[in-house]
Amino acid sequence: MKTRILALAASACIASVAQAQSNVTIYGVIDAGIAHENNGSTSVTRLDSGILNSSRLGFKGSEDLGGGLAAIFQIESGFSVDTGAQADAAKFFNRQSFVGLTNSFGTVRMGRQVNPVYANNATFDPFKIGMAGDSSRLISFNGSRTDNLLTYSYAANGFRGELQYGFGEVAGNTSANRTVAGYFGYQEGPVDIVVTHQNIRNPSDTGSTEMTLLGGNYQFGWAKLYAAYAREKGIILGTTNHLDQRDLLLGLTAKAGDVGTIAFSYIRKTDKALINADASQVAIGYIYDLSKRTALYTSYGQLRNDSAAKYKVVAAGTTDKLLNAGVRHFF
Repeated sequence: MKTRILALAASACIASVAQAQSNVTIYGVIDAGIAHENNGSTSVTRLDSGILNSSRLGFKGSEDLGGGLAAIFQIESGFSVDTGAQADAAKFFNRQSFVGLTNSFGTVRMGRQVNPVYANNATFDPFKIGMAGDSSRLISFNGSRTDNLLTYSYAANGFRGELQYGFGEVAGNTSANRTVAGYFGYQEGPVDIVVTHQNIRNPSDTGSTEMTLLGGNYQFGWAKLYAAYAREKGIILGTTNHLDQRDLLLGLTAKAGDVGTIAFSYIRKTDKALINADASQVAIGYIYDLSKRTALYTSYGQLRNDSAAKYKVVAAGTTDKLLNAGVRHFF
């Protein structure tokens, strides 16, 4: 009898330990290609890393805590395939580094995380912030990630949303260097729309940078149409210069056979704070899937600056031309 009781107790302990074990996934992206860029003053041909998707190594996992509650974590480090160097010499896990809890009522995460615009780039950008059509070449995201971030997110019935608070960590002033942000989106059938907002106070608490973006896409069978409109106001981050800009993006993706995809986008930036400082970008790209994990790609883009604008160029008013081609592998 005692032997049976001991056996049952041991089985219960083993089951409890097995249930509490973490599930950890190691994943990554390796992406490299050849790029030729002419910025109107000089031209260069180089081997680049992360053209279609940023090269990275990551670890993520979860632990079932019972009652529908789970602990989660993710740490992700970017690197350059062409040199083997860290993408950010000051931060090893520069892409994401957080821990949190999740259940049916939502998810709470703490640490370095993506900002609301970057988190929803696939909804409004046909290039998904990659290749020559990368929307961040003209639309300012104020970085793609935020340190010291506390977030709450929830998704159900096609709706998704997230609230973010980034601690400024300035002694004696809780608003200095603080970030308040979030997004709300809805996806159902062929429709996917999202609105994002981000407000970043400067370290001296004398001003802030605000960004609001409304974007979406609509699937028409073999093609998907994209559109976005962004408004940036306040001060340029890291300066005291006045900021008042509008961004318009129109684009599409279309299937080219069973394994190919064509992407196109047009972006127009209008600067209302400066005269003759507008700019536009047009780009086209092609992705050929060799498998579910490996793809070949190429793209070409032109970014034209007005006489007082100098996006991606050395001399104001010149045009940046970018051509690239490479291979990307998920693991």
